[in-house]
Amino acid sequence: MTERNLILSLFDIGAVRFGSFKLKSGIESPIYLDLRRMVSFPKLLVNIAEALHSQMRDFSFDFICGVPYTALPIATAISIQHNLPMLLMRKERKKYGTGQLLEGVFEKGQRCFLIEDVVTSGASLIETAASIREEGLVVEEGIVLVDRCQGGISALKNKGLRVHPILSLLQITDVLEEERKIESSTASAVKKFLQENQVC
Repeated sequence: MTERNLILSLFDIGAVRFGSFKLKSGIESPIYLDLRRMVSFPKLLVNIAEALHSQMRDFSFDFICGVPYTALPIATAISIQHNLPMLLMRKERKKYGTGQLLEGVFEKGQRCFLIEDVVTSGASLIETAASIREEGLVVEEGIVLVDRCQGGISALKNKGLRVHPILSLLQITDVLEEERKIESSTASAVKKFLQENQVC
């Protein structure tokens, strides 16, 4: 699936929405990405997984790990489709059983490649990378489906994590405008927002 078709498919399932949305950071945004919807569309989920995997082939790693929670199904699809060992990161350390935060069979010094759905500030990736590093694994690279173009990629690089985006918010907006899925005024509002909040 081409990047253009992937963007159109995300729009068709309502994973890309326009209006006024308050982000986790507190910023009001004219565009919202709800990629959790992809779990109800298995063929699209596989296409997303394949788009990410095609960009992962040049990297060397022992495991993949999806950032909780939306990236977990993507990582699982990649793991199953390409027989890649996966680790599971919990949001919180469980207070029973083994008390593990990172689930799976691994050894210190092994390399872990992170998978994320969207990067805004990069906070979730930074937190996940730090937790995995505490377990003795090496985390230097990752991939993300969409960069919201708000400084997250640069922030991650400063933390020793190179994250490679497949799509950007600007690219998504341009394609939807070209395909007449959104009005020019809507596209202009998004571009203005990006200009004011660290553009790609």
